[in-house]
Amino acid sequence: MNLIYKQLATVLLIVSVTLVKAQGPVKNLDYYLAKAKSFSPVLKDFENQRKTAGIDSLIARASTKPQITGTGNGLYAPIIRGYGYDEVITNGQALEALLNVNYDLLNKKRINNQLEGIKIQSDSVKYASQLSLFNLNRSIIDQYITAFASQQQVDFNREVVTLLDREEKLLKTLTRSNIYKQSEYLAFLVTLQQQQLSLKQAEIQFKNDYATLNYLAGIADTIQASLAEPKLESQAFAGDKSFFIKRFELDSLKNINLKNGIDLNYQPKLGVYANGGYSSSLVFQPYKNFGASVGFTFSIPIYDGHQRKMQYDKLALSTNTVVSYRDFFTRQQMQQINLIRQQLAQTDALFGQINVQIRFSKGLIDVDSKLLHTGDLKVSDFIIAINNYLSAQNLLRQTNINRLKLINQFNYWNR
Repeated sequence: MNLIYKQLATVLLIVSVTLVKAQGPVKNLDYYLAKAKSFSPVLKDFENQRKTAGIDSLIARASTKPQITGTGNGLYAPIIRGYGYDEVITNGQALEALLNVNYDLLNKKRINNQLEGIKIQSDSVKYASQLSLFNLNRSIIDQYITAFASQQQVDFNREVVTLLDREEKLLKTLTRSNIYKQSEYLAFLVTLQQQQLSLKQAEIQFKNDYATLNYLAGIADTIQASLAEPKLESQAFAGDKSFFIKRFELDSLKNINLKNGIDLNYQPKLGVYANGGYSSSLVFQPYKNFGASVGFTFSIPIYDGHQRKMQYDKLALSTNTVVSYRDFFTRQQMQQINLIRQQLAQTDALFGQINVQIRFSKGLIDVDSKLLHTGDLKVSDFIIAINNYLSAQNLLRQTNINRLKLINQFNYWNR
């Protein structure tokens, strides 16, 4: 009795291991999108650029505060036998150690403009990062759909090979009983071998597509998993609220910020300073040469050869370029979206006809299989029925894949 239990346990263990191997790991689209996002060096680069912009903003704010510096200078100019620097100029020797404080009184507007420029730059990096993520997701989704289609092809070819292999065993028996001719059996055998080769080719294609998917997502895992069916739905039409238009809005804001910077460069500049410490020629009472001083600086542009107008003209040309690109892109985007929506509608209309064709083809195979068992059907007719079923299934699979890819494209442009 114990021996029977041990043998039964061994059988159950083998069956369990076999089932686990047969099932294998299953991964979905979200898994690959998450991995691609976490591994992407481009997205990490953009994140670091945004952090850098934040540091630049802190640096700009720090420049609005009084700037304190310490300076020290020493000089000794000897005169040997009457030769040397003029003592009237050099005093022969000097020693200076000062603490300087500088403050720009009219710097607030310039700093605010600089901070605005940093914010626009940060927003531009954020936009570029989001666009890069959209492009990455589109590539991953498109490759996932391709790999899933290859997996479906493998499953379908395996199903067909299993069907033909079962019928081949029966047909061999009927041929030996002289119910079918040897030539008919060989014709069927050729069809079986062709499907076996198609299965091997489909398996190779799936391995390649699966490896490409892992490569795009930055995954180094060599264990082949099963892919879950991708769930994609068309997003609601965004209308005028397009993500891509943000790029042109940022370009316009950059030009406005540059124009404000030009205007600020032609405004008066006023600064005050103070210093204190020790400054002496070490000639007369050097111990008394401790002191302090205050002062101011003021400047205002008067004439620079009309450079301000020239810079305005450059910005006007840049603005016209931005407007032209924006209008052209908007037209193209609408054309792209309308074309995809039209293709989606046409693709959806095919499914009903294809499903009817598959249902009839499958029904014909079932009927022909029964007739084949009794010897009342030509083998060539059975092969034709199988080929028709293969064509209908391939058409359904390709139509569904095209639909998923169209949805992926539509969701990308409709942002």
